[in-house]
Amino acid sequence: MTDRHDLPPDFRWGVSTAAYQIEGAVDEDGRGRSVWDDFCDRPGAVKGGDTGRVACDHYHRWPEDVELMRGLGLDGYRFSIAWPRVQPTGRGAVNGAGLDFYERLVDGLLEAGITPLPTLFHWDLPQALEDGGGWMQRETAFRFAEYADLVADRLGDRVPAWITLNEPFVHMVFGYALGIHAPGHSLMLDALPTAHHQLLGHGLAAAGLRSRGLDVLIANNLTPVRPASDSAEDRAAADAYDALHNWLFLDPLLLGRYPDLSAYGVGEDLHGAVREGDLDLITGPGLDGLGVNYYNPTRIAAPADPGLPFTQAPIEGVPLTHFGWPVVPDGLHELLHTLRARYGDALPPITITESGCSTDETLDDTFRIDYLATHLDALARAVADGIDVRGYYTWSLLDNFEWAEGFGERFGLVHVDFDTQQRTPRASYAWYRDLIARHRAL
Repeated sequence: MTDRHDLPPDFRWGVSTAAYQIEGAVDEDGRGRSVWDDFCDRPGAVKGGDTGRVACDHYHRWPEDVELMRGLGLDGYRFSIAWPRVQPTGRGAVNGAGLDFYERLVDGLLEAGITPLPTLFHWDLPQALEDGGGWMQRETAFRFAEYADLVADRLGDRVPAWITLNEPFVHMVFGYALGIHAPGHSLMLDALPTAHHQLLGHGLAAAGLRSRGLDVLIANNLTPVRPASDSAEDRAAADAYDALHNWLFLDPLLLGRYPDLSAYGVGEDLHGAVREGDLDLITGPGLDGLGVNYYNPTRIAAPADPGLPFTQAPIEGVPLTHFGWPVVPDGLHELLHTLRARYGDALPPITITESGCSTDETLDDTFRIDYLATHLDALARAVADGIDVRGYYTWSLLDNFEWAEGFGERFGLVHVDFDTQQRTPRASYAWYRDLIARHRAL
């Protein structure tokens, strides 16, 4: 089991959350509506009819949550800032009460000795921007950069590093291509412009942040892609999926070009979204770090129908989380080596910005402890191989609103009773606390 000897002394330990999943207070203090507010209002969109209207009530209970983090002995806390809380319609004047909340949170974290690591966009686009086309429209990228400037103007003197986007791949596929997340569109491959516009928004925002002397990261869900067999058809299908899931969002940032998407019948302009000079705007600011969200590998076979050039196949013979996701710790080791092999010196330092699991255990969550321990072992082996990984932020501090799954999936080190808002640390909380303390004792 991973202990204090396996990672460098300056390795950073953290936890992650996201605004819509924990804050609640959706109608308070001038916050505008987000796409998730409207999506949750759709009958059948979210299991059990759950919503983030109250969630963990973190907006009011943040001091208690900061104390839980202090108790863990964390180095950092990755959270997200709700765009509609800062700019209710996604453009124009700032909502002072919204920024005041994040200022209180940042100051509380600093007082507790915890470095804030904010994410500017974790899927909660202001509904007013979505009404105008959302990320399908180029204009949204410029609105995002304006919003980033407003937040950095207030908090940049205390927050040294920023994540622009969280999991743009998942937001594109689940939100715009398949319709199972907000904003709920089913555009299939016609959703590809949202990839470019998110990356353009990243580039424009990153330029503003770096001009202030701030560090910039982006966080994406990455997965090792494995063909279901050694057949040429399965290998080609795996390559096509790899390009879409992993390289569509990293190649422009690190290589200055989009990967080959000809398997999808898509050219380099992504259905006309890419304009001259855009890749310079995306690549130009550079990255100070790459956030990697890792949960599991993906097994791919040749297409079962002509709709897409791949079929997802199950990974058998491994444990499954309560969510049904396969538990493959070695996949993290494999992924980190794949990133280094593909990008070489262009690969910035890595931070694991999400890693965790859902389990139905109440407080004695031995499944989660084993999950975290084995993934940290895989991570430590990659670090021993010379891969520059600076920190690990487990998902998540609290049980929370798990998007379309509602409150049915529990990822927290801390159990939350959503009727009473009582927080109760699980066994994994104590395990993580003790792990951090052993590491600090070096």
